[in-house]
Amino acid sequence: MQVTVRYDKVHPSRRIDVAEATARAVVALLASAEAAPGGPWHDAVSYWHDGRIRKLVRRARGRRWDEVQRLPGVTVTQDGPLGWAPAAARALVPAPVRPLPAALAKTQVEGTHFPHGDELPPPPAAVTAAVHRAGGACRTEELLALGSASTSQRALVTIEVTPLHEMTSGKLCAQVAHAAQLAWQSPQMPSSLRSAWAADGYRVRVVLPGPGSWRSTPRPVSVTDAGLTELEGPTETTRAFW
Repeated sequence: MQVTVRYDKVHPSRRIDVAEATARAVVALLASAEAAPGGPWHDAVSYWHDGRIRKLVRRARGRRWDEVQRLPGVTVTQDGPLGWAPAAARALVPAPVRPLPAALAKTQVEGTHFPHGDELPPPPAAVTAAVHRAGGACRTEELLALGSASTSQRALVTIEVTPLHEMTSGKLCAQVAHAAQLAWQSPQMPSSLRSAWAADGYRVRVVLPGPGSWRSTPRPVSVTDAGLTELEGPTETTRAFW
C-alpha cells in the first residue's frame, strides 16, 4: 500500500499530525464500502492483506500532491495547532510496486522529515494570521509554545510509539498506520466502539510513553517491524489501545 503525505517546507505540518492523518487514511480505506466484498477495491485489498502487509510512505507537494489525488484511494486532512499547516495523507489502493503510476513515480520516499513541533516555530505569516483571527485575545508567544503533543485528546484509539528507537517521519507514519489497522481489525475491539470510531473519522491520539511504561504496560495491539529498512532486526515500534 502506497501512502502519500503532503509536504511543504515553507509552511510545514507537525510530524505527529501527519502520522495521525496517515493512520486515519489507511483505516478509512480498509473500512470503505469500495474495499468491502463486491466493491471495486476488494480484490486488491484482499490480495494485499493475505500477503506480507507493507506500507510505503511517500511525500509530495504542489502539483505532485494534486496528481496523486487522481489515483484511487482515500485522503484525510487534519488540522494542526495554530500556526502549523494542516496534515494531509492519501492512502492508495494496494497495487504492485512496479510499474508505478506516473504520479507516484514523481514523488519521493527517502529523507521525509516533519518538525516535531517544539523544534521550529510556525512561519511568521501563519502566526500573524492566527493573531488576527484571535482578535488579539492571545499573544504571539502563546501561539509559539505549541509543543509536540497530539491535539486529538478525545480520540477513541490511542497509539503508543516506542521511546527506545528513532524513526524517520515516513517510517513513523507507516508504523502508526499499521497499529491503527490492527486495532480496527482486532476481535478485542467491541463492535459498538468500532462503530463510534468510524463515526469519529477514525481519529487516533499518538503518544510517546516513557521507557518504564513502555517496558511494563502491555496493550491489546502490538506492531513488530521486521527490520528490513531503518531498524535492525525485529523491533516493536507501536502499540494501540482503546
